[in-house]
Amino acid sequence: MIELRTPAEIEAMRPAGRFVAEVLATLRDDTKVGTNLLTIDNRAHEMIRRAGAESCYIDYHPSFGASPFGKVICTSINDAVLHGLPHDYTLRDGDLVSLDFAVSVDGWVADSAVSFVVGTPRDEDLALIDTTQRALDAAIGAAVAGDRIGDISHAISQVARADGYSINTDFGGHGVGRVMHGDPHVPNDGKPNRGYPLRSGLVVALEPWFLQTTDELVTDPDGWTLRSVDGSRGAHAEHTVAITADGPIILTDRSFLGVD
Repeated sequence: MIELRTPAEIEAMRPAGRFVAEVLATLRDDTKVGTNLLTIDNRAHEMIRRAGAESCYIDYHPSFGASPFGKVICTSINDAVLHGLPHDYTLRDGDLVSLDFAVSVDGWVADSAVSFVVGTPRDEDLALIDTTQRALDAAIGAAVAGDRIGDISHAISQVARADGYSINTDFGGHGVGRVMHGDPHVPNDGKPNRGYPLRSGLVVALEPWFLQTTDELVTDPDGWTLRSVDGSRGAHAEHTVAITADGPIILTDRSFLGVD
């Protein structure tokens, strides 16, 4: 069921968005060559406990997951792009890292993701990250009351295809509110002027993600981590966005911290 939030409820979601933004900014700054993925998860867990927040991941067990996730952040590395289950891996020079984080604060959820390179970057990785971020910016720009879901999807796909990337629509954006994954589904490809009408009060997580040379995924033996079928690298960007009569509000915006 698609739920619309009142202006007061959107204001009540701001603390969750701000906390998610702060955690991702902190973890991005702390994550270097030599950082272990379990250390990232432990640090996120510590910040959740200190804030009195609640993880959306640790007990999460959807139909596509082999078991409850068991960790509080997704850490997807190189050819892994979504749902990366933290494990005993120490980051190496040039690794492409995607962190995806969602929590509930006072009963309201926010969800966001960021991709970056530790150490010496490859040009093709920076180009992929840039395309993913510009696709997210385009999606947010299209999140306007009176338009439709297809306008957001089309905005994402236009950026990706212009840069030569193909698109997988199995996983994409989604409604956010009292739960992490709600209606509507927001695919990363679509036709303009199609789909559910965008109305003031709709809150969605918009999340373009792309792989360098494929749009096909395989699942790791851990039952969660999704990787490219050909070993090419992936990047993922996500913000929680409220659609209002005055335009989109990025609830997980990190710019107040002086970072993108």
